[in-house]
Amino acid sequence: MNKHYNLKDILPHNPPMILIDELLDVNLEEQTVKTSVTITKDKVFYDEELGGVSPLSGIEYMAQTVGCYAYFMNGETEPKVGFLLGSRMYKNELEKFELKKAYTILAKQVFCDNQLVSFNCFIYNDDIECASAVVNVYQPQTEAELESMEV
Repeated sequence: MNKHYNLKDILPHNPPMILIDELLDVNLEEQTVKTSVTITKDKVFYDEELGGVSPLSGIEYMAQTVGCYAYFMNGETEPKVGFLLGSRMYKNELEKFELKKAYTILAKQVFCDNQLVSFNCFIYNDDIECASAVVNVYQPQTEAELESMEV
């Protein structure tokens, strides 16, 4: 992917809640998307005491990567709100996402039934897998569907 995308145009979040740094690749034929994040002290979930970011943030890195995929599946129109329904089998080999380290997040769609979609997600550092999960998401297609979910 040669084009640089502004994540503010792709994700329905405002800084500082955009946790990933860059969209590296999206391949709709292979149903994959790849993003990256480099851990710095200015990250919203950086913990000085921990000296990094909690490994639980990995789920949100995965979810935002999936959000990038949804943007392209929706024809690169204005980002739509999506919901992380849950994750299964989150395996994490990290004590923390370490300061100054770069991580690559890969998501591959494995199931789609209209608005319900499931992804196998992986996080790598230096091509070594350090976290994985199955992430399940839902994206309402109409304003009425979205409004019906409001509490």
